[in-house]
Amino acid sequence: MKILRPTAYYEPEQFSSSHLDRDLEEAFIQAGFESIIVTPTPTRGIIKKVRNTYKKKKYEQKFDGKVVIFRVPIFKEGRNPVCRAWRYFLSSLKIYRKCIQQQNIDIILVGSTPPTQGVLAAKIAKKLKVPFIYNLQDIFPDSLVNAKMAKKGSLVWKIGRTIENYSYKQAEKIIVISEEFKKNIINKGVPEEKIELIYNWVDTKQVFPVTRSQNPLFDRYGLSREHFYVTYCGNIGHTQNLDLLLSVAKMCDSEPLISFILFGEGSYTEEFDRKIKTDNCNNVLRFPFQPYEDIANVFSLGDVGLIISKPHISQNSVPSKTWSIMAAARPVLASFDLGSTLDKVITENECGVVVEADNPDLLYSAILELFYSRNNLSQMGLNGRKFVMKELDKDLCVSKYIEVIKSVSSKR
Repeated sequence: MKILRPTAYYEPEQFSSSHLDRDLEEAFIQAGFESIIVTPTPTRGIIKKVRNTYKKKKYEQKFDGKVVIFRVPIFKEGRNPVCRAWRYFLSSLKIYRKCIQQQNIDIILVGSTPPTQGVLAAKIAKKLKVPFIYNLQDIFPDSLVNAKMAKKGSLVWKIGRTIENYSYKQAEKIIVISEEFKKNIINKGVPEEKIELIYNWVDTKQVFPVTRSQNPLFDRYGLSREHFYVTYCGNIGHTQNLDLLLSVAKMCDSEPLISFILFGEGSYTEEFDRKIKTDNCNNVLRFPFQPYEDIANVFSLGDVGLIISKPHISQNSVPSKTWSIMAAARPVLASFDLGSTLDKVITENECGVVVEADNPDLLYSAILELFYSRNNLSQMGLNGRKFVMKELDKDLCVSKYIEVIKSVSSKR
C-alpha cells in the first residue's frame, strides 16, 4: 500500500497537530504502508538557520525508504493574509506537479489546512485515478464567520462554500474529529455513510506530568516556581480570542502571583505581542513553539491549561490541545461553547472548569476560584489523565485510520 500525502506543513515545522502526523506516519509503517510526502520548504515555527538548511533538501528518505519526502521551493510564510493566500496558491501548483509524477499510488490522504487542500487532492486523485480521504480538522468557511473575519453570504463565504462542497463531493471518505463536525457536514448534504468519526488522540507516553522541580522550562525562561500559571499552548490566531486573554490578564493585576504563559505562533503573533506591550500586560509572556521532546514540560508548566475561543467555534473546530493538558494531569480552564462535546467531557469527568465563551467576567472569576482552591487542582488533573488514557488511546485511534484506508483501497 502506497499513500500519497500532499501537505502544507511538515517537520521540522512546529504546529499544533504535528504529533498527530508523526504518530500516523509511524503507524502506517507498522501496518506495512509506504508514504510519499510532498510539502513546501519549511517555514512555520523554525529559525532562519534551519530553513536555510532545508532549502537545500529537495528529497529525503526515512525508515529505510518507507517514507519519502519531496520538498518544493517556496518563499517564507508571512503575516499578510493576501501574501499567505498567494503562497498557498503557488505551493499548491508546485505540489500538484510533483504529486502527479508519482507512480503506483494506491490512495491519497490529505488534511484540511489550508482549505484548498481538498481541491488539490481531488485534482491529483483524478489525474492519478485513485481515491482520496479528506481528514477534516477545521471547517471552512464556518471558522472565518465565527472568527468574524467574513460574513455569511459574502463573496469570501460563497467561495469558501464552493470549495467546501467540491471537496466533500470528491472525497471517497471524510474523517471528522467530533460529533459537531459530523452533524455540521451532514446538514450540508454529505451522506452519513461517507463520514468516519475518529477523535484526535494524545500519546500519554510522550505527554505526562512533570513536577516543577524537574521542569527545565522554568530555568530556561527564568520563571518563578512560586507563581500561579495559566498556560496557553497552540496557535496564536484570530479564532482563539486572545484579546479576551489580555483583558482578563489586566483584571488579574491585583494578584501579583497570577501569570499567563503562552507557547505558540500564528497569524496574530505580531499584533498580539504589540498589544502585550501597549496594554502593559506585565503578567503575560509569550514564547515560541517548543521542540516536540519538550511537549510534556510545556503542558506541565501551568497550574491550569487554558482553552479559549470565540463563540460557536465548537461547530467547526475542536481544540485537541485539551487532551494534552489532561494527559499532563493539569486541570482544563475553558472559555468555550457551553453544551459542546468539550464542555461535557470536562464537566462530567470533573477535570476542569468551563465558562461561557467570550465572557471576561466569568473567566476572571474562574481563574480566581482555581487560584484560591489550589489544593483541589491535583485531583482534577488526575481525573483528566485517567479519561484520556481510557478514551483517547493513540493505538486505538490510529488503528481506525488504518481500517479506513484499507476499506477505501479495497474498493478499487
